[in-house]
Amino acid sequence: MTKRTKRAILWSVIGVVVVLAALAAYYFTAIYNQVDNFQKEGEQSPFYNVQPTETKVPEPPKWEGTERVNILLMGVDARGLKKGEIPRSDTMLVASLDPVSKKGYLFSILRDTYTEIPEHGSDRINTAITHGPNTAMQAVSDLLGIPIQYYVYTDFQGFIELVDAVGGVDFYVEKDMHYTSNADNHEYDIDLKKGQQHLDGKTALQYVRFRHDALSDYTRTERQRNFLKAVADKLKSTTSIMKLPSILEKINPYIDTNLSVQDMWKLATVGYDAQMSASEQIPPMDLLVEKSVGGSSVLGVRSEEELKQYVQDVFTKVTETETGDGAESGSEPGGTGSNDSSNAGNGDGSSGSSRTGANAGSDANLEAASP
Repeated sequence: MTKRTKRAILWSVIGVVVVLAALAAYYFTAIYNQVDNFQKEGEQSPFYNVQPTETKVPEPPKWEGTERVNILLMGVDARGLKKGEIPRSDTMLVASLDPVSKKGYLFSILRDTYTEIPEHGSDRINTAITHGPNTAMQAVSDLLGIPIQYYVYTDFQGFIELVDAVGGVDFYVEKDMHYTSNADNHEYDIDLKKGQQHLDGKTALQYVRFRHDALSDYTRTERQRNFLKAVADKLKSTTSIMKLPSILEKINPYIDTNLSVQDMWKLATVGYDAQMSASEQIPPMDLLVEKSVGGSSVLGVRSEEELKQYVQDVFTKVTETETGDGAESGSEPGGTGSNDSSNAGNGDGSSGSSRTGANAGSDANLEAASP
């Protein structure tokens, strides 16, 4: 091989490396710019008009990157509200990630759970966000007994954009779902058929919103956990990773969070390798008590101390199962079935629920409890 040939090969390799480096720089700069705009400030923040309370709610604890991190995910229905009005949260979930064991846990909180809202007395948990994200994080932290470091807030449109941005999700719909409403000029009607199908943003929203069956919000929160697991799996695919800058750009207008860019990079390294180990309903069935407050039906907790212990048991039992020291995760009474998210999209129609028919008898009242 001549020196000229070697030199040509060398410069060709250098040229390819330079191009790849430029593409990588563009890719990560595009991601950084989008993620950096997730934190909304001033009038761009959905909480711009929130009135501060006389006694400041404590700032959530910072995450150092080594201990468990807990993120409050809130989806709201902002239809019919004026600019500056904050809707109650339609969906509240807590994603918990353990960076050491690389395990993930998902808790969905029933929105009619009646609990203490810091500085605002007792009310349904879904009202907490109307007083600002710090109040919502503190209320959930007090209820579950774990620190909530971060929040992510979005609305219906943000959810639709996310699902469409990843190209939709192949998912098994476990039964026919049908609901119509004249109030929205049928814009948010639900019409899904049982079976494996490809859900785009609008049909996915129909799936996670449906609650017009015997178990109402119980099965709805379970469906939400299952579907979020499927979306997370889709985001981990090579295609979605390559499209990440455009995905972030599409959902950016609908997201607000207190996560910094540095926090997101740290979480990304944990989340990509993390395995979903448990998916649970809060409160679990055996700690749930129906009650009436001011003539309205709400969901009380039999013992908040037992609920806090239940959350810790979920973490502990998953660890014991993996080391062979305990019973299989999700077998505790009142759970909604740990690892039920593993059924998402598997085509068997199972939902992982451990609820029994005895619990369904009173669910008609729960339907009326939702605002």
